[in-house]
Amino acid sequence: MMSESNPIERSFEIAAERCEDITPLVYRRLHSEHPETLTMFRTEGSEPVKGSMLALTIDAILDFVGPRTGHFRMIECEISSHDAYGTPRDLFIAFFGIIARTLRDILGEDWSPEIDKAWRNLLGEIEALVAQTAPA
Repeated sequence: MMSESNPIERSFEIAAERCEDITPLVYRRLHSEHPETLTMFRTEGSEPVKGSMLALTIDAILDFVGPRTGHFRMIECEISSHDAYGTPRDLFIAFFGIIARTLRDILGEDWSPEIDKAWRNLLGEIEALVAQTAPA
């Protein structure tokens, strides 16, 4: 069922209708825009890890913009764990923008001003959350 009230959820639903798995598209863009990420994943066997990481991120995003039942807290937890991995915080933030731009490409003309505004607001909120979270 299409969510009329939540533009971010709607963007994921439309993308799911058009693309069976956005994981390769997201990581292709990540590695293209941030080549330093290529060394952050094993060359073999990392596909399930990437898929899981993206799935958890999407769950956290949908909870963050929706009911906030608890999954959104994963974003805060992952800030700390990525700090421990040595992931620069600007790269952590960039991952969310990469998801948004990948969805925008998939949605094409269906990427509405409402969806765009919701994603820009979300990205700003995530950037603020990262800024207020003390480094590990």
